Amino acid sequence: MVVVFFGTPEFAVPSLDALIASRHRVAAVVSQPDRPRGRGQQLQATPTRALAEAHGIPVLQPVRIRDEAFLERIRALAPDLGVVVAYGRILPDALIAIPRLGMINVHASILPRYRGAAPIQRAVMAGDTETGVTIMRIASELDAGATFAVQSVPIPPNATSGDIESTLASVGAGLLLPVVDALDAGRASETPQDPAKATFAPKITKEEGPIDWAQPAATIHHRIRGLQPWPLASTTLGGRRLVLRRSGVRSPSPPGGPRRPGTVIRARGDELVVACGDGTALQVLEIQPEGKRTMAVRDFIAGRGVAEGDQFGT
Repeated sequence: MVVVFFGTPEFAVPSLDALIASRHRVAAVVSQPDRPRGRGQQLQATPTRALAEAHGIPVLQPVRIRDEAFLERIRALAPDLGVVVAYGRILPDALIAIPRLGMINVHASILPRYRGAAPIQRAVMAGDTETGVTIMRIASELDAGATFAVQSVPIPPNATSGDIESTLASVGAGLLLPVVDALDAGRASETPQDPAKATFAPKITKEEGPIDWAQPAATIHHRIRGLQPWPLASTTLGGRRLVLRRSGVRSPSPPGGPRRPGTVIRARGDELVVACGDGTALQVLEIQPEGKRTMAVRDFIAGRGVAEGDQFGT
């Protein structure tokens, strides 16, 4: 079949790679425009653009995907199928209707749970023990189309969103090709979603980074894991911003009775323990002062970055 691929970030690369290696022809790759990155803020090719160009595949990077000129370019390719993997924009009905067999999406959750922009982060932040990948048909309503295939994946207790994203990218690529082949052969089976079971995963914002120490330690631990690699969970101490990179739930809380949430209970050796809500405590394992490298808490404590009795969040 002639396939047009829509995808932008690293998550989309394994699926694109699998399609390129298949018997189907990727006629074009549609990516979001290149954006400045790094300290020099120089334009860098998106990961999918870099892979496509390495294989001589045309790349389209429209600023507006509703423009008639762009839609005409897609029509001219006469695609049999559109494949979407983390493209990053909602597709208009006029575009969805172009491929002969419609468009399918590699979605990083077990639908109908976590429809929306940030399914991986929301699953980790919720403390879920399982997630997965769904191959679904793209419909007008966001992530509401019928499903073709689903594969579940466990979420280890200390895994970050970045860890899970890497795993699901590979799983999605393996799940995608059998569906594409089934559509080509006219034997694909579709299962409607149950809208009553739908939950939503809204886009992550920078405002979600600051830690609320009044929450239980487990909730904070999941937030630290879920907000990596962006925007990162953070707190303040004496006006300094500190990013918390790795943590664990301290159970039971160190003796001494309930402490004000955010109070440093212990800062000795490898132990940096902070009081949280509900009488719980969080053990910080790695920390990053703003503008500096990530370090083990032993080094942070030895450098007098924190002491017992200090109050995070001030």
